[in-house]
Amino acid sequence: MFDQGFITNAINRSAENSTDRRNFLRAAGVAGIGVGAAVLATGAPALAAEAAVAPAAAPSDAAILNFALNLEYLEAEFYLRATTGSGLPDNMTTGKGTRGGVTGGRMVHFKTAIIKKYADEIAADEKAHVGFLRSALGGVAVSRPKINLDASFTAAALAAGLIKPGQTFDVYANEANFLFGAYIFEDVGVTAFKGAAPLISNKVFLEAAAGILAVEAYHAGVIRSTLYALGVAVPSVYSTAQAISNLRDAVDGSTDLDQGIGNASKANLVPTDANGLAYSRTAAQVLNIAYLNAAPVRSGGFFPAGVNGAINTSGANG
Repeated sequence: MFDQGFITNAINRSAENSTDRRNFLRAAGVAGIGVGAAVLATGAPALAAEAAVAPAAAPSDAAILNFALNLEYLEAEFYLRATTGSGLPDNMTTGKGTRGGVTGGRMVHFKTAIIKKYADEIAADEKAHVGFLRSALGGVAVSRPKINLDASFTAAALAAGLIKPGQTFDVYANEANFLFGAYIFEDVGVTAFKGAAPLISNKVFLEAAAGILAVEAYHAGVIRSTLYALGVAVPSVYSTAQAISNLRDAVDGSTDLDQGIGNASKANLVPTDANGLAYSRTAAQVLNIAYLNAAPVRSGGFFPAGVNGAINTSGANG
């Protein structure tokens, strides 16, 4: 089904050693594609040769998926705390790099039953993403970095002009605030996976990333649609969403790509370009938003000690 060159390259870029490569293939459910024990046991010289000619500047597929894992940790902790009052279990937070704690987060008292159901489903999906990526990466999976779900949202709200200096923004205070917090994450997640797609050479990895991208896009659609519906009764929802969009645009570069949810006369539930395509962000641009900083830095915002893994620096956009 697959030729020897593809198999060798796919395995080589799936993780850092043979054990971890086997872990990924097992987790991804592709053990039957023809990769036998002989290839895994005797392929070291060929794998080394492949690595020697690979472009030095290209991040490995494992590095890309570890970057995604950092984002999934953040989303899972955000949603799980909102829906259950607690975050990921300890056995889903270990790995390479410094494991950090989570500041902030508590159960949201949802008033609308359907919004609570949306939140429950998204929380389960994000937890599942963490579990999948950790299993796929095996021994090279990074640990959960230090995460801030308290001061970071206040900083974001202040930068967006939603609150004044000295005020705080409690993202868990009510379901509307929760939805605004989710709106920050979901749109970024979609553009992050879209931007990463061209960098992934392993087709098994690419399919997995595409699957997560699709789910994040569904999540974003749910959040944007729910916020838009709330705006029918509370028009300020539209302007608040636009302020958040403007903030993301302000820190991720000079291009004006990010879009709000529309206004009272016209909805914008699916942010696309002129061709009807979702737009992309680089990892550096994603970190500009996560770190709440337009400058090239390695920590800040939602990740006060930075993310774990080789991809950890925001871009020079300021």
